[in-house]
Formats: sequence, C-alpha cells, structure tokens
Amino acid sequence: MKVFWTVLWILALLVASPIAARTARAEFRGGAAIVDVTPVQFPVIVNGGMLSRTVDQVKTPLNARALVLDDGETRLAIVVVDSCMLERPFLDEVKQLASQRTKITPQRMLISATHTHSAPASMSCLGTNLDPTYVPYLREKIAEAIALAEANLEPAQVAWGVGDAAPFTALRRWIRRPDRLAEDPFGNLTVRANMHAGGNWDNVTGESGPEDPDLSMISLQARDGTPLAVLANFSMHYFSGEQGVSADYFGLFCNGLQQHLAPRQSDRHPPLVGIMSHGCSGDIWRRDYRVPPAERESPTIESYTAGLLEIAHETLAGLTYRHDVDLAMAEQRLNLKYRVPDAQRLHWAQSIVDAMGDRPPSNSQEVYALEQMILHERQATDVVVQAIRIGDMAIATTPTETYALTGLKLKLQSPSPATMVIELANGGDGYIPPPEQHFLGGYNTWAARSAGLEVQAEPKVTEAALGLLEQVTGRPRRRHDGGIGGKAPAAISKADPLAYWRLEDLDGPLARDQTAAGRDAYFEPGVALFLEGPSTAGFSFASKNRAVHFAGGRMRARISSLPADYSVSLWFWNGMPVDARDVSGWMFSRGRDHGAAGEHLGLGGTQDGAGKLIFQHHDGLGKPSTHVGTTTIDRWTWNHVALVRSGDSVRAYLNGNPQPEIDATAAPGVISNVRQLFFGGRTDNRSNWEGRLDEIAVFNRPLEVSEVQRFAAP
Repeated sequence: MKVFWTVLWILALLVASPIAARTARAEFRGGAAIVDVTPVQFPVIVNGGMLSRTVDQVKTPLNARALVLDDGETRLAIVVVDSCMLERPFLDEVKQLASQRTKITPQRMLISATHTHSAPASMSCLGTNLDPTYVPYLREKIAEAIALAEANLEPAQVAWGVGDAAPFTALRRWIRRPDRLAEDPFGNLTVRANMHAGGNWDNVTGESGPEDPDLSMISLQARDGTPLAVLANFSMHYFSGEQGVSADYFGLFCNGLQQHLAPRQSDRHPPLVGIMSHGCSGDIWRRDYRVPPAERESPTIESYTAGLLEIAHETLAGLTYRHDVDLAMAEQRLNLKYRVPDAQRLHWAQSIVDAMGDRPPSNSQEVYALEQMILHERQATDVVVQAIRIGDMAIATTPTETYALTGLKLKLQSPSPATMVIELANGGDGYIPPPEQHFLGGYNTWAARSAGLEVQAEPKVTEAALGLLEQVTGRPRRRHDGGIGGKAPAAISKADPLAYWRLEDLDGPLARDQTAAGRDAYFEPGVALFLEGPSTAGFSFASKNRAVHFAGGRMRARISSLPADYSVSLWFWNGMPVDARDVSGWMFSRGRDHGAAGEHLGLGGTQDGAGKLIFQHHDGLGKPSTHVGTTTIDRWTWNHVALVRSGDSVRAYLNGNPQPEIDATAAPGVISNVRQLFFGGRTDNRSNWEGRLDEIAVFNRPLEVSEVQRFAAP
C-alpha cells in the first residue's frame, strides 16, 4: 500500500510539473495573412520629413502582414505594417479592436512599423500632422490582418537563421571635428555628431557607433514542409528616393521572398507571407561613408533588395525545422519623462509660435519651437516593451528609433543567443540614443516628439527588455565583458598588468578592468562606445574586437600603487587630419588633473612631427621638452604603441618594432608622486584625442622588448 501511494504521489508531481505540462500541450500551430492598407483617398499626408508634404499616386502597395502562433496555451500575434511610425494610443485601439474579433488578448499582440518614409502619416511628428482620413481606415485593416492570420492557423514547424548582410548597412551618424561643430535649431553650436556628416571626410573623425549586420529570420512551415511565412529583421533605416506612396525596400524584400518560395507552395495551404521588420536603425543607413567618395556605389532600390534577398535565400536553404516548440510572451509599460524646455527655451518657442499664428511651420526653427510647446504640455508618456519566446528563439522590442548599439546590447546579453530585436513596435516614441550619445548632439538628440524622451530612456528600455527576455526564457541574461581571448590579450594578461581595459564596454560610464584588482576607469562625457577595434590575428573573437572612440572626453584612472618606473601598452587609431591643429591629439597623459605638468604621449600635428609619435615631458617649471618619432602614421589605421619608463629613460615602441620610435632622457620629476592617468586626452584637456583607443594595459615595471612584441602580435 505504501508503494502504491508513493507511486501515485510521484505521478501527481509529474502531471503538475512544467515538463509534463509541456508534453501535454497541444501541437504548435501557425498562420499568416496579408491585408492591403494602401490608401484609397488621395492626396494623402506623408510623414518622415521635417515639413509636411502630400502625394497623390501609388508607387508600390502598402500592406499589414500578420503572423499568429499558438501552442495550445499561448496565442500571440506579430504584425508589421508599411508605415513610418504608429503611436501607442492608436495601437492600443487596434489591439482592443482585434481582441474582440479573435482569441488573442491585447497583451499578446506585437504591432510594429517598417519605417518607410513614403506612407500616409499615421501619427503627428515634427512639421507633419497625421492624415485624419487614413488613420481610421488603417485601424480597421490591421485588426483585419490579425483576424485573417488567426483563421489560417494550422499545425506548423519553425526554424531560425541569421545571414551576414554587412555590405548592406552602415553608420549614417559620424562624429565631427571639434573645430567643425554645427548649429542646432535652437541657435547653439552643439553638434559634434550628425547624420551623413561622413560624406565629407575633412569634417569628421569617424563613425559614432557600431552597425548590426544580422539579417535574422524566423521561418514558419506547415508540417508537410510547405512555406507559410518568413519573419525577417534587418537594421537599415530606409532606402528613400521613392516617388508616391511606397513600401520602400521592405515591401520589395517581402515580395521577393514570396516569389522565391512560391514553387514550394501547395494548394492545400494559404499563400506564403513574407514579413520584413525594422531592426535597430536609428543611426544606420545603406551608404558606407568609410568608402572613398569616388568609389561609393549608388545602387537602385531593386539591386539593393536583390542583394539582401540572395543572402536570405542562402540562409533559408540551410535551416532545420522543429515542431516541438512552446511560446511565452511578456509585456511591460514604462512611464518616461520628456526632456521639456526650460523657461528660457519655452519663452523662445512661445514667441516663434505666436508669430506663426494658425499656419503650419515652414522651417526647422519653427518646427522645433512648436515641438517645445508640445513637450511642455505633455511632460511624460507611457511606452510598451515586449519579449517573445518561440521555442529557443526570442524577440525583443523597443517602441522607438533605436541605435544599432542598443540592439547589440540586447542580442549579446539575451538569455537566448537566437534573438531578434524589432524597433518601432507598439509605439513611435522617437529616437533614444544611449546616454553618452546625447552629449554629442545632432538631429537624433534634438528635443521633439521625434527624440524627446529623457536621457536615461535607452538604459531603461534596454533593462526592461532584458528583464522580459529573462522572464519568457526562465534564464538569466548572458554577461558580455569581452573576456581574454586571442594571443595579444593572453600575453598581456600573463604579464600581470596593474590594470587592463579591453574597452569592450557596451555602456558607461565605467571602463571595466579585466584584472582581479578591479581598477575600473571612468569615461568622461565625449566618448562613443563599441566601435570596431584592431582586427589583427592577435585578437581571436567570435565577433569583432571593440574599441572606444574619444571625441573630447577622456578615460580617467587612478592606480595608487603605480611607481615611477612603469609601462603603458595600447592600440590607437587617429581620426584627425594631421594638418588640422598644432597637435593631432594626445592619447595618454600622467599628471594631475587640469595641470600641464607631467608626461604625455600623442600624435604630432602642424607644430611638431605631423603624423608621428610625440612624447612631451613637463616638470611644471620651464619649457616642456618634446621628442618626435620617425615613422609617419596614416589616419584611420590601427597601430600599437608601448611607452616604457625606466629611471630617466623613456622609450616608445611602435607596432612591435624592437628599435624604439622615441628614445628620450627625462627625469621622472613630478610624476613620481602622481598616480592619476588619463587616456584619450591630456591632463589639461588640450588637444584631446579624436579617434579610437583599445586594449589599454598599465604595468608597474619597464616592459621587455620581447613582451612589447607579443602585445603587438600581428
């Protein structure tokens, strides 16, 4: 009898357990549908520009493309609409309407915009008001798409794939030189970074962030292998140049998927639905400004899309499908503040708006004056963040135009390595630059409904999305800190540095030390994170090595145990033309903050050694002594330098050459009692570094030449 009750108790536990529940779950099903949302009344108001405009013709149809998934317990919908932006209150109405026609609750619906700039205005933004005739029509059509996709549910299987589409995406936001600042619409010289500044190399020092080359796809098939839907995701803003209403490259890509897979269609199943969602593209476009101007190609929208489709087809051909998947979805609403105008700016805006009267704005100054009044009135807003799990695959969302760096933060830290990030989902709340990017200014940061959320909006949305991913996967997020990988980092670590900053940081303001001592450094305002670092064979990573771009700010460190005899090893990449100023830039400095005394390592300009290493020693009394290297270093190239002090001897080694580039005699003087170090600038903030630094290590002894060579391993 005791055995009987024991067995019965075990069986009861099994029935109640998640494993048993998953076994008992109904089979996985999926359905998809396309509904035409092309306007039927013309002309229509089109947004996406600074000022309002109307169009009266159709270049390509617009669609709402819906995917519904069901595992017997959870039913959810994913919809992508050919629209520039869809505001949250409107989408709340759509979800409520769709829930009345389906078995899907509003919290289980993800609705996003493709961000085509050639669609009717579904929300008001900048100088454009929404189209009042089109919005009710679109509301009905999106709900219709969800209901039709649900009606098409059938037993299904699913697969995940990622293609490398790096040639089709690049940074459009570049950092301007400190002497080439541009004016914002409020009349202030605040623009250190802006869209398309890279078109003129003489004005810039480099890109302001990384790109995300992933063309991610979730492919849905019927159980007999018939394609049902493909949900793709890519980080490229939009193609542009289309005349009339257009779905941009998003629509062409979807049509191309459907045509490619059409021969595998079966009359027993609904037509295949191709879906292209918008990845994190706030600072991304298609033109690569790193390519010399004379070599930049100008593809047509058709050739651009064809190239993406080729990658998609290759990726789809190698997928393995599963039908034993379950679903989970979670949602969080955040209340975020707007960056409202202060009294002075509000007075400025009021005077301009009063002068406008009832007419719409006619220039950017009037646009931003009106936006200040709107932000002042609203003060704050609610945004929606979601996460979805489909078996071992995950989707995270942002309600904003999100930088590629934010998408990488979510992908690299997601509990699921198979993660796509859909932006402009469940709202159209404007740009959310990472906090350090606000300091660099530019269009993406100018306070308006297009970029008005609080400075801390990006980390708040990112944290919410990561928390939701943890919730739906039941696993903790992954840690991303760069680690120690490759010959050069391993050699540095083995040499026992006092501090070693890989500069793989996804966020600031701390630069994380890789040693056990935990001597984290601090980034001052004026840096951009997670740029591409040196790519020599000495750094063996599954992904790119990363670096920090310095744009006026410094990295500050204090090492209390640092003796007068010491060494610094680092990689550098200069972004300034060497004829732009007296010193191209100082990359390292040891001395007291705000003072000139100490020793400084940099790159010469018009005053001494243009494009060559320079070392300056200043005892704080007389004229500083400057020593110049012999090798001219090209702009925008990675190089390694080691500064080695032993007694009165100071040597600088370039790229592992055993012959020192600089061999100077200078008594330690004031540095003997100074433990403060600065990277990316001088102690007195003169001619700070404009470019990238990476793999910085500090040692409490003079390095051997053989060690320097290993650190600079090609």
